[in-house]
Amino acid sequence: MTYRTPSPYAPQRRPRRPSLPRPPRRVRRDRRDGRARLTRRGRLALLLGAVLAVAVAVTVPLLLGRDEPAVEQPRTLLVPEGRRAAQVYVSVDRALHLPDGTARRTATTPGVLPLPAAAGGNPEGYLFPATYPVLSSTTPEALLRFMVDTAAKRYGTARIAEGARAHGLSVYETVIAASIVEAEADNPEDMAKVARVVHNRLARGMALQMDSTLHYALGRDTVDTSFEETKSDSPYNTYARKGLPPTPIGNPGDQALDAVIRPADGDWLYFVTVAPGDTRFTADYATHQANVAEFNANRGAAHQ
Repeated sequence: MTYRTPSPYAPQRRPRRPSLPRPPRRVRRDRRDGRARLTRRGRLALLLGAVLAVAVAVTVPLLLGRDEPAVEQPRTLLVPEGRRAAQVYVSVDRALHLPDGTARRTATTPGVLPLPAAAGGNPEGYLFPATYPVLSSTTPEALLRFMVDTAAKRYGTARIAEGARAHGLSVYETVIAASIVEAEADNPEDMAKVARVVHNRLARGMALQMDSTLHYALGRDTVDTSFEETKSDSPYNTYARKGLPPTPIGNPGDQALDAVIRPADGDWLYFVTVAPGDTRFTADYATHQANVAEFNANRGAAHQ
């Protein structure tokens, strides 16, 4: 047999202690027949031992055989940046397996959601885009309240308040502007420039002329706007009305909000996305018209 050196990582065995002799059980011998009998104390100990043995025999199988309740793994609900409230309601109903319209009725019931007074009971802009955990016990009220609470925390910082004041806006107006930036920017890198265009046009008293606000009023999402549509009486028609629309047109994310309080430096008044990834900003109207013509030519070629 080969001798192996013990491993230094092997647990050390403790030497066994010598067993002590057990004291003899006290018995008494019946004087009548000479047989050994247990004392009263011995009989009591034996009876208690039997009772304990039975209890253990019954309890252990019950403990081992009882199924522990399974911990439910949460599902997730993703609310992307820029998603409109109407779209969020549909997502909530689907995530919670509720009849269509349940989340909308919950959100528009007065006093259910802790919205700021400036929102006038309209949750648009305060259903903050994020990934939310969902359990079978989740209610639409709890989920929507959590979204609004998240927005309140994001918008309620001193940094946002100070940034809004620096541009002559309230926090609610900053959320409105951020929702426009979220909808108009072709990519996150352009958000600060789009925000600068919004600020520049507001400062000059110019109509914003943003397609996204008009499309929000029409309940659609497209890049096409007809001349007739720009004559709409809707308060969201920023072609015909100056200033910001009355409410946000979606639920902006952190990056759009940061763009509004920290816009890029520039004198731009116009922009158009000529092609994906190619958004052109300018302060010259003639240059803008040339860019728009190129955009229309690219659109026409794509539909041929």
